[in-house]
Amino acid sequence: MNILRNIARIIWTIIMVLVKFLAFMAVMLGGAYIMAPMGTINSKDIDMSLFTNTPNPTMMTIFNSEYFSGYLFSVTIAVVVFVIYLLWEIHEVAVHKAKEKKSTHIQLVFALSLCGLFLHKAWWVLAIIIAFANWKHIGASLSEVIRNGNSKLDLKDTSILEQSNNKEEEA
Repeated sequence: MNILRNIARIIWTIIMVLVKFLAFMAVMLGGAYIMAPMGTINSKDIDMSLFTNTPNPTMMTIFNSEYFSGYLFSVTIAVVVFVIYLLWEIHEVAVHKAKEKKSTHIQLVFALSLCGLFLHKAWWVLAIIIAFANWKHIGASLSEVIRNGNSKLDLKDTSILEQSNNKEEEA
């Protein structure tokens, strides 16, 4: 039964990938149709015999097509939007990590991320450090350092008092 479920899951994944690809291509071809009037080719009347390496006539027909220019324009816009989206996701990695860890610093990390976006990248680095730090471990370590410092200070204070008492007695 598990084998059938796994096979069905794999087939469903393949179908979803194909549907997404077809939807993407439909959007790109729609964009090509819409953007085609803006892709007027001004060099259609160039004499190709002037060039030593002329492409074949079929390729030149495709290159001189306004719909091909519209398709290239829509693909370029899609790539630029996707890259901007990826850059935003990288920029928000600190906020996502803070939410994932259910940290109490989410608002601070978000504010520092925005400061890093608009003011200076050092604020973004600070947001990354705050988001990825293990604050429970840091708090426990600091408490241990303070606890150990106080106990050693108490021992030193008593030894200093004993030394001063011994000096007073000798005098």
